[in-house]
Amino acid sequence: MPKYEYRAVWLTTIENLDWPRTLVKSPADIPLQKRELTNILDSLQMLNVNTVLLQTRVRGDVIYPSSIEPFSKVLTGVHGGNPGYDALAFAIEECHKRGMQLHAWLVTLPLGKAQHVRGMGRSSLKNRRPELCCLYKGSWYMEPARQGTADYLSSLVREIVSNYDVDGIHLDYVRYPDAPKNYPDTKLYRRYGAGLSLAEWRRSNITRIVSAVYGTVKSIKPWVRVSCAPLGKHADLTFYSSLGYNARNTVFQDAQQWLRDGIMDILFPMIYFNGNNFYPFVRDWQENSYGRHVVPGLAPYRLLPEYGDWDLLELKRQLYTSRSAFAHGAALFRTRHLLDNPKGFMQAYAQINNRPSLVPPLTWCAKQTPCPPTNLVGVRRGDTLALHWSPASQADTLPMRYNVYMSIDAPCDISDIRNYVTTVSADSVYKWSGYSLSTVHWAVTSVDAYGVESEPRYWSEKTDNRSMCRSEFTLPEPTAWGMQIVLRDAAGYILYKGRYNTRVGVSGLPSGAYMLEIVSRRWAVLKRYPFTR
Repeated sequence: MPKYEYRAVWLTTIENLDWPRTLVKSPADIPLQKRELTNILDSLQMLNVNTVLLQTRVRGDVIYPSSIEPFSKVLTGVHGGNPGYDALAFAIEECHKRGMQLHAWLVTLPLGKAQHVRGMGRSSLKNRRPELCCLYKGSWYMEPARQGTADYLSSLVREIVSNYDVDGIHLDYVRYPDAPKNYPDTKLYRRYGAGLSLAEWRRSNITRIVSAVYGTVKSIKPWVRVSCAPLGKHADLTFYSSLGYNARNTVFQDAQQWLRDGIMDILFPMIYFNGNNFYPFVRDWQENSYGRHVVPGLAPYRLLPEYGDWDLLELKRQLYTSRSAFAHGAALFRTRHLLDNPKGFMQAYAQINNRPSLVPPLTWCAKQTPCPPTNLVGVRRGDTLALHWSPASQADTLPMRYNVYMSIDAPCDISDIRNYVTTVSADSVYKWSGYSLSTVHWAVTSVDAYGVESEPRYWSEKTDNRSMCRSEFTLPEPTAWGMQIVLRDAAGYILYKGRYNTRVGVSGLPSGAYMLEIVSRRWAVLKRYPFTR
């Protein structure tokens, strides 16, 4: 199990597909809408998801109070309707409470069908900035060839990054419309083409937007990650055709060049295909990542009869392939198709990701490795241990968090994700409530805003290891339905898993170190009891 990989989901707000289902019609609806989101995030946390791509700009409208664009109707059912709270700020806070990143997902160029734009009235971009807009096949788009388009999108990004503690900006539909054979940009091409072919000129228009957004983000908060979701196939391969539908030549996204030029941190290519339309193209993305992060977007919706009726085994293979090919993880479209558990996919995902994983660091943006915390000490009171430390020296100038690890063996190995306990903010204290003699060796590291981790600081409890030898555990009454017990050996292999019992006998085990875990029905570890025999 890798220590670092993205476990990402797209959380869709358009047409209220994933969230919210409850509209705010009165103040009494606000807590209901919030509770819907926290229930979703609780479920994602139990599945060890660590990155949420929240649809923040929908179709020329947004889910936060903006000085640039109106409120989306997804929150209230009314164009421009104020829900009475800041949905983006709330989502960020709740994600961070659960140790998850939140990336603001912006649909960039599409503004919606003509009916949607008419419904927005004077607040629509088509009415406010008509020179930036283009009607094509019954829908409105921002015109990529206009310099004002890059400037406008950059202003939206500046507003979000300046005012919110987002972990990333995620660009969607930063491309020309599908099959743009008759796209009406002939006059603009004649005026601004400057000797380029039409395809080269269109690619340069999209690249200009990406470059402007990237520069804007990095000028404000260089640790905020910039990503996009290109089409799943970059271009034709030597032995495999893209069947006429690819990012570079169909919709003019030169995504691999963006990685090479350093104007994109992460790609989430939408590889919603199977067989030879998936595996060779996964490898192509990996081979052309130029040291940046490439995370394949997978499609659990394909398990549904109306979208392909895939076998569950195909999605499992794609998850394993993404891990082995990239070491950067996978993203799922979309949240509801994970949590609705089509064909048992949620359980399969939980088993494949039965340990937490940390978001990979932006090593190319960080200027130095953070200093470790200092003065690490522990204070035991009854069955509660409180770890205290002094912040890293850079904490005054750069947002800093702290990873906490524990193990039976000394020193605690921070490279082994099985020893990871949690990430905490700059409180400089962590409290562990568990069996009074269960935890022996601890480590705490500093983690800067780029995700780069310091060397560890160690602390060990002064306990008699012989007293940790156990023949039986008496556990508390279960607190949630479906809790299970898992027993692992020192190498992490599962020796036993079964239904929760309040008394567990371990007298038949050979001598050695073991870990007894209490897990939820979705395989989230709720508590650990290290012991020896």
